[in-house]
Amino acid sequence: MTEKGMRKLVTSDGAVYVGEGFGASPDRVCELVFNTSMAGYQEILSDPSYTDQAVVMTYPTIGNYGLNPDDWETDVPTLGALIVREACGTPSNFRCAETLENAMKRFGIPGISGIDTRKLTRSIRDLGSRSALITDAGTPMEDCMRILRDYTPRRDQVARVSTKESCTVSPEHPRFHVAAVDCGMKKNIVRSLVRRGCRVTVVPWNTGADAIRALHPDGVFLSNGPGDPEDVAETIGTVRALRGEFPLFGICLGHQILALAYGAKTYKLKFGHRGGNHPVKDLVTGKIEITAQNHSYAVDAESLAGTGLTVNRVNLLDGTVEGLSAPAERAFSVQYHPESVPGPEDSGELFDEFIRMMQIKK
Repeated sequence: MTEKGMRKLVTSDGAVYVGEGFGASPDRVCELVFNTSMAGYQEILSDPSYTDQAVVMTYPTIGNYGLNPDDWETDVPTLGALIVREACGTPSNFRCAETLENAMKRFGIPGISGIDTRKLTRSIRDLGSRSALITDAGTPMEDCMRILRDYTPRRDQVARVSTKESCTVSPEHPRFHVAAVDCGMKKNIVRSLVRRGCRVTVVPWNTGADAIRALHPDGVFLSNGPGDPEDVAETIGTVRALRGEFPLFGICLGHQILALAYGAKTYKLKFGHRGGNHPVKDLVTGKIEITAQNHSYAVDAESLAGTGLTVNRVNLLDGTVEGLSAPAERAFSVQYHPESVPGPEDSGELFDEFIRMMQIKK
């Protein structure tokens, strides 16, 4: 078939959605998820946490302001696929340097537009995240279902997206040195730390505790990333070994890794949290933050007993754990993304808290 033509999305329960293909044209099986953000599709396209996932955008028109060189969250996006109601091919914005479709072709990301994304999103909410196949509209259903039955999800996402060797980013006059464990880290996390005077040494996900100690950091940061947190046993072991030695700050997958390193458990949510509009309550101050989120797994609150971790933030939509702290060991984490600033910059102070911990240590 041509690169742009009729394609279909087939879910593992046999539902079929037919639309127009855009972007690249390979057949692909992905985990089906949805995102409720009204803007930020370039950041979604390039967030490593979406590795192997087909993202359904609930906002109807995507691509209307194009893409630009400054807003990429990674150099090589690993998003599985993008599903939209309408893909805008004629963006209008003074920063626009490329259309959404051209970028998706460049990185080999398939897309489907023109389907009922409201119906598809409701099915994800009702039935949960599940596997889906993007293929030619003419592919026989028996072939589609066989492919889906035979599909085995990969468990090496973090190893695939993490940096392969250490690198350093620094402001002109750094005040602190942060060792950032890259499990699929977004670029804006590094920028957020550098803006606050940190020299950031980004290290691979499986870097050992002794190698991190040899860097003599003032603090250790645990990044976001894709997949099941239990798949990164090496990272969990490193964090367990570093407890109490350095200030520790984890975001998203890093939050889950911190919990596992302290002996807690995690579990998979029915359809996850993805979007820039999740209310989170700080149990200490009573403040409500509007947060950006992207995760399939959560920390089991009941498993925290006896770990030394305290829940300090909860999601007001479903009561899930959104923040943890262990003040005596200068460790804390959040499930959401303070660097994403989805409109209000509610959560930027978390980076400032990490700075204060490193200042006390020094």
